[in-house]
Amino acid sequence: MIDIERLNYLAKKSRTEGLTDEEKAEQQAIRREYIDSVKASLKAQLDNTYIVDANGVKHKVEQKKKQ
Repeated sequence: MIDIERLNYLAKKSRTEGLTDEEKAEQQAIRREYIDSVKASLKAQLDNTYIVDANGVKHKVEQKKKQ
């Protein structure tokens, strides 16, 4: 589980008095966990998203193909 309060505390402490090496590592780990969580949530939402065209036909949203 992501500890947002701890992340906010570390961000505030970083701005005011600085962080130890252990706290910096903890902050980076929490940030990575948070970013991964947001990406997974967005991917799940997009996996269940459809676009309806003018004819009323649903098209599943797909990842753009690289050229």
